[in-house]
Amino acid sequence: MDIELISFKLCPFVQSSIITLLNKKVNYRITYIDISDPPAWFDEISPTGQVPLVRINKDNIIFESAVINEFLDEVSGGGMIPSDPLIRAQNRAWTQFCGSILGNTRDMIRAKDEDSLNDHEYDIREKLGRIEALKSDGVFFNGKEISLIDTIYASLFMRLNLLKTAIDLLHEDHYPKLNSWSNHLLQLDAVQNSVVTEFEDIYHRMIKMQGGILAGRLS
Repeated sequence: MDIELISFKLCPFVQSSIITLLNKKVNYRITYIDISDPPAWFDEISPTGQVPLVRINKDNIIFESAVINEFLDEVSGGGMIPSDPLIRAQNRAWTQFCGSILGNTRDMIRAKDEDSLNDHEYDIREKLGRIEALKSDGVFFNGKEISLIDTIYASLFMRLNLLKTAIDLLHEDHYPKLNSWSNHLLQLDAVQNSVVTEFEDIYHRMIKMQGGILAGRLS
């Protein structure tokens, strides 16, 4: 099967899919586009105009990140989706929840005044607190084995780690379980190799281009 991922270099959702594929040692290709000026062929194949997309055998398009990740797991032998229906549904819900935290983080980076920044910071911390309260003592979200939900939180934790010099949202004193989870995920080869080598520079450059409060805090 020819698997081609299509996205941009800072996309946390395509990173989640890459982690899945690397963890399972599945071959893939990735095509990066300029999301602010996408090529004409992208508009033709993307029903929503959004990324990520996965193109299978050059002709079949799948969109929506959660759908993509579940498909990639299923066609590569499974194992990263809980078999218990209740746990599976809870994982899906908290995966969506992570997407909302990533959205809050994006909005916080764009904040041009302290009040707006503080509002977004409050929302993020409150949501992280909810995850901290339910996180098990296991290495991964569901215990000893990595699941799809871990892949999207790995993307979030990588970004929060890169924001530390500007704002420490994941302080160990407040979120000990999340810090343990984050530290373990960020050490995995599949996570470290899921982004381009210049990811940190691109991410910090993006923050500075936003011209928000956090841009002036980056060291």
